[in-house]
Amino acid sequence: MISANEKEKVIDQAFRDSFATISQKGKRNFLFPKQPKGPLYNKRTLASIIYLIVFFSLPWIKINGEPMIMLNVLKRKFILFGQIFGPQDFFIFALAMITFVVFIILFTAVFGRIFCGWACPQTIFMEMVFRKIEYWIDGDFHKQQQLKAMPWNGFKIRKRIIKISVFYIVSFIIANYFMAYLISMDEVLRYVHDGIGAHASTFAALLLFTSVFFFVFYWFREQVCIVVCPYGRLQGVLLDKNSIVVAYDYVRGEPRGKVKSNDPEPKGDCIDCKACVRVCPTGIDIRNGTQLECVNCTACIDACDEIMESLDRPKQLIRYASENNIVKQEKLKVTGRIKAYSAVLLIILSVLVVMLGTRDSVDITILRTQGMIYQQLPGGYTSNLYSARMFNKTHRDILVELSIPESEGSIEIIGKQPLIEKENYSVITFLIKRKNETISKRKSNVMIEIRAEGKKIATQKTTFIGPIHS
Repeated sequence: MISANEKEKVIDQAFRDSFATISQKGKRNFLFPKQPKGPLYNKRTLASIIYLIVFFSLPWIKINGEPMIMLNVLKRKFILFGQIFGPQDFFIFALAMITFVVFIILFTAVFGRIFCGWACPQTIFMEMVFRKIEYWIDGDFHKQQQLKAMPWNGFKIRKRIIKISVFYIVSFIIANYFMAYLISMDEVLRYVHDGIGAHASTFAALLLFTSVFFFVFYWFREQVCIVVCPYGRLQGVLLDKNSIVVAYDYVRGEPRGKVKSNDPEPKGDCIDCKACVRVCPTGIDIRNGTQLECVNCTACIDACDEIMESLDRPKQLIRYASENNIVKQEKLKVTGRIKAYSAVLLIILSVLVVMLGTRDSVDITILRTQGMIYQQLPGGYTSNLYSARMFNKTHRDILVELSIPESEGSIEIIGKQPLIEKENYSVITFLIKRKNETISKRKSNVMIEIRAEGKKIATQKTTFIGPIHS
């Protein structure tokens, strides 16, 4: 068995100079991973089924007659679990994004890239939907390799047409559901009922998204994780020797090679069968150590365990482990860095919860009308003209009342009594009138109280400008 100090000498580091998905000529090298099987793959399949059920069910669920989740960027209307958010709530989304980033940093520092293998939408759809369809149509990796090397004939053309058609149909379904998350399932069904001619631009956008999904899952595939996604590179600066990743136990496994009866040198448990390499969806050799291409899908763990079991050797030669766990047999440590990340995450989460809990049901912005200073009215009064822009974040219409202390004057609404429709904006124009003898400053502050259904929902401060009367 080798020691940790001999690791760099045993493992050839030349693999770091190239990608498995790019040939020496710089062309795309398509991978044909063997179909995984084993306990962890079964658990991933179960987790994926639950994930897909949730993904395809949420657009159909409504709360108070509205979608449970909707992110309509064009109309600037966002609904999350029945709560309505508008553009003025952007700071909450910004804080939520910061919280998510800190959580990812903490999670990666402790558990590595496990999110990619078990919960990332790209991995779920690629490995658990499109890859399974591919195995069903083209067969396992040997048949796929033979089909690629085969000259174009009737059999190959038929296989390609079936595969492309099925992939595009599934991509079209996924694109429709993504659109439902943006504009609601009711709108999607209405577009379907109205026909393509009535919504040609929307249908064109839908086909564009479908084509993007098809391109990603038919051709680009694992390149999304390797080339596009920054998470793999991010983990390089977040992982340390205490982080839990899918790792090869080189202390136990090296020197690798098949055991021979007349071999004078002792061998490790790894027989260099390359079963772990054949099942890897990104084409890496996990025995070379942690690499940015590894998405922690655990396919190599199942493959290696099957070989070890057939050889009557202990399983878990490849397993979830940290560097210190392999070398020093240490368990996971809660380091100072993990504690610091956790503290920051707890603080941000607390602030986010408070902001969500204290969020007003009606967002109100009151401004004095620009270009107008004040108006002298009959009877010894002075008035200022204001506009109140209000956004109703609830699922019901709200009748609002505006008032100021009697000692400071009165409010006169211009037009009808302000009724703010549910989930909509409304602009209210009104006057603040004050007696001239109560005006002692050219510019003074006025507190406006906003009430709805008999309850005070907000208080806004504005300025009043008028002539000074002695």
